[in-house]
Amino acid sequence: QVQLVESGGDLVQPGGSLRLSCAASGSIFSIVAMGWYRQAPGKQRELVASISSGGNPNYAVAVKGRFTISRDNARNTLYLEMNSLNAEDTALYYCQMDVRRKDLVGTFRYWGQGTQVTVSS
Repeated sequence: QVQLVESGGDLVQPGGSLRLSCAASGSIFSIVAMGWYRQAPGKQRELVASISSGGNPNYAVAVKGRFTISRDNARNTLYLEMNSLNAEDTALYYCQMDVRRKDLVGTFRYWGQGTQVTVSS
C-alpha cells in the first residue's frame, strides 16, 4: 500500500504565506506526476498545480506567479509554496501522486487526506 500524508495547512492573514508538504510512503518504486488540488465549500475540486517526473511545473491561472510547486524525489515528497494569499485561496488542499509500485504492475493514483488552508483577517 501507499500512503500520502499532508501537512502545513493553517489560518493565515491575507497577504501571508504558507508551505504545504506531502510525504509518500509504502511500496514505492517511483513517482510519476504529482499535483496539488483544492476544494472550497460548495465548489468542485480544482487543480492548483502539477509537476512532472522531470520537474516541469504547471499552474492554474489563479495561482500563477504566487504559488510554487516542487518535489524531492529522494524523499518522495511534494511541496507547495504559497505567497500573497487571499480569501479566494481558502480551501481544503489535497496532494495527488501517480505511483509505480514495487509490488504491482502499473501506475496508481493516490490522494492525501487534505489539509485546510484558511485565509482570513
